[in-house]
Amino acid sequence: MEYRKLGRTGLKVSQLCLGTMQWGYTADEQAAFAVMDAFVEQGGNFMDTADFYARWIDEKLGGISETIIGRWLKARGRREQVVIATKVYQPMGPGPNERGLSRQHIIQGVEASLRRLQTDYIDLYQAHAFDDETPIDETLRVFDDLQRAGKVRYVGAANYPAWRLIEALWKADVGQITRYDSLQPHYNLVHRAEFESELKTICERYQIGVIPYSSLAGGFLSGKYRRGDQVPSSQRAESILRRYDNDRAWKTLETVQCIAHTHETTSSAVALAWLLAQPVITAPITGANSVEQLHSSLAATQVKLTQQELSDLSEVSA
Repeated sequence: MEYRKLGRTGLKVSQLCLGTMQWGYTADEQAAFAVMDAFVEQGGNFMDTADFYARWIDEKLGGISETIIGRWLKARGRREQVVIATKVYQPMGPGPNERGLSRQHIIQGVEASLRRLQTDYIDLYQAHAFDDETPIDETLRVFDDLQRAGKVRYVGAANYPAWRLIEALWKADVGQITRYDSLQPHYNLVHRAEFESELKTICERYQIGVIPYSSLAGGFLSGKYRRGDQVPSSQRAESILRRYDNDRAWKTLETVQCIAHTHETTSSAVALAWLLAQPVITAPITGANSVEQLHSSLAATQVKLTQQELSDLSEVSA
């Protein structure tokens, strides 16, 4: 697998980032270990998690993804071989200061993440969302302090609107403090406008690494759903189809499947290959509950889409 620089930094990461939101939820610890082993064996070095995973399922599951990664790092002794990205912002308790991007919550959050990950530094520490109740100066200043202390190496943002990202870059420049070097937006072939309307230009102009999540649209672009079929009886499936059950999305999927057939590969690989072909993208995030699912996505690194295929995908999904 090839490696790419994370924005303007000197950090080099694998073309695909392994998402671990499902650890301890739809993938138990044994399955998680197997997927992480296979990912590293195939040349992957970039993993993304968050302190919140998977607290939305059960409060007791908060931090479970980080905990499993920490156990894997200790068991395999591979800390220096991998780049670990995690996030802070989401509620981790009932109190008013147990969420957000205040100094108190970030310091509390980073210490808890370091313990769960069983490491003394985090490669990429990200704001999971923007906090309109905390001045951006306060957030950036504590990130700067953590970077100077060696507890985090780089900082990034996720789910930031364009105006907040620009404000953060301006405040960092004026205050001569650390700035966001990466952005984690919701971006895929059937969800393009949110990123492309303004954020894409900002990331290009200011050399911000882009690590899109939901790269396969919650599995829609993997081809697991078919137009006209009965909706699977799960809340997640219903939510995905409510979002993408439209003519443009189905035509996009059909084009993806046609190209996948031509290349004798998977729909997932083609959808990810389109993202990889976008110059602004550093590493799309892709999750897997099994080694088989992982290989389906990793095939993207071997797919070379023609200019006509890229054009067809961009046109049908526009």
